[in-house]
Amino acid sequence: GAGGMALCWLLIHILLFTSSSAHNDFFTSIGHMTDLLFTEKDLVNSLKDYIRAEERKLEQIKKWADKLDVLSAAAGQDPEGFLGHPVNAFKLMKRLNTEWGELESLVLTDVSDVCFDITTILLFIVFCPGSSSSHQSVLTVDDCYDLGKVAYSEADYYHTELWMVQALKQLDEGEISAVDAVTILDYLSYSVYQQGDLERSLDFTKRLLELDPTHQRANGNLKYFEYQLAKQEKMGASEEAQTEEAQRKGRPDDYLPERKKYEQLCRGEGLRMTPRRQSRLFCRYYNNNRHPKYVIGPVKQEDEWDQPRIVRYLNIVTDKEMEKVKELAKPRYLTLSVTEPWLRGRTVTQFLLSPLSAWLGAFEHPVVDEINQRIEDLTGLDVTTAEDLQVANYGVGGQYEPHFDFGRKDEPDAFEELGTGNRIATWLLYMSDVQAGGATVFTDIGASVWPRKGTAVFWYNLYPSGEGDYRTRHAACPVLVGNKWVSNKWIHERGQEFRRRCGLQETD
Repeated sequence: GAGGMALCWLLIHILLFTSSSAHNDFFTSIGHMTDLLFTEKDLVNSLKDYIRAEERKLEQIKKWADKLDVLSAAAGQDPEGFLGHPVNAFKLMKRLNTEWGELESLVLTDVSDVCFDITTILLFIVFCPGSSSSHQSVLTVDDCYDLGKVAYSEADYYHTELWMVQALKQLDEGEISAVDAVTILDYLSYSVYQQGDLERSLDFTKRLLELDPTHQRANGNLKYFEYQLAKQEKMGASEEAQTEEAQRKGRPDDYLPERKKYEQLCRGEGLRMTPRRQSRLFCRYYNNNRHPKYVIGPVKQEDEWDQPRIVRYLNIVTDKEMEKVKELAKPRYLTLSVTEPWLRGRTVTQFLLSPLSAWLGAFEHPVVDEINQRIEDLTGLDVTTAEDLQVANYGVGGQYEPHFDFGRKDEPDAFEELGTGNRIATWLLYMSDVQAGGATVFTDIGASVWPRKGTAVFWYNLYPSGEGDYRTRHAACPVLVGNKWVSNKWIHERGQEFRRRCGLQETD
């Protein structure tokens, strides 16, 4: 902006200097002065154009500032709730990483050379119809496209397809976007092809060519896909399909790769609880064999699953206790670094999506000691050899991949340093409700356990014989909306010799 103004005044200065240096010829070349009048008129028009361009730029910047002012006011009322919605969190990161830089470029741009349209980066926060969240907003075509490109850059073609399909759907519905359907279809065609679906790749390619018949790559892909499909039809089945069929031999009819099973369970699909088994699940008042603390005031216990047995205890901690645990844990999160054992070997994406965790010992506060004692009283297991209480906070997208809590035979030194044996059982306390997502799913048995604030779920990781129960493989589903707080207590074998009798069979 300043450069354009300086240029204008420089031209005026040169003009005045030239005319003053020729004052001796002024009266003899008065006819030439009419040309200077027209030149001056052009300069005035250029100056007005410059002023209008600056005013447009300032108006765009003002609109941007006003939008952010409204957004900041809304977010400031409940920052955690606002950022608990994934769209809001994504757009915040997008603004900080991209759009503020574009705004800076606009401010520094010489509008006499370039007219930058900032309206493409203004965010319009709208509420989703029928939504129960006061902080929900929607993703635009550009947002979906950007997320698809991120997945594509990581060779995650499955999620590339999902985001690009959504972008295309919104584009087809009439949403205005800087991204065109040809670009989206180009990504879609290749992503679907990488997943082995030639027919859909061909369909996307044909649709692309209807929009742009001269697209060079699409024309080449069209011939290739048609050739491959013809080859498959001629052979009856491709070599890859035959190999896959051979691998499937002996698998159950409902077999699914763990990743797909995990995502299904996180969506609340694919549960394997039959009505007959469901009828055997009960709720009860529980006092752990008439424990003195719970004879008069037993706790509520519900069966979540039968094999392996997973139970839930209701109203097991108070709001005040949970807030104290969070308060104790929060300062510890600031000290985490990539040198932490649980972060080693992880990618940046895995690091960002992993929960922040802290460990609290019983000596640190009476509330922690009381929770530990409550776990011992209700489970009947000795917690003096258990690990400290682990407190974890999952933000937007926070998840934990399928894993076992116990050490397997191929990792005999998993808990050697502790000297307390393997993890015999897990106590998982939910310290917040989650608006969407955040379930604990057991991928082998097809079970989903959903967060409920103030409740705890408990299961044994080992059979009474000491062998690992591989049915307990589980994962934490991504938090879609909200903020998830949990605390884990991993109880070890030592000290349980007379509290849980050994079985004679491996799976007893």
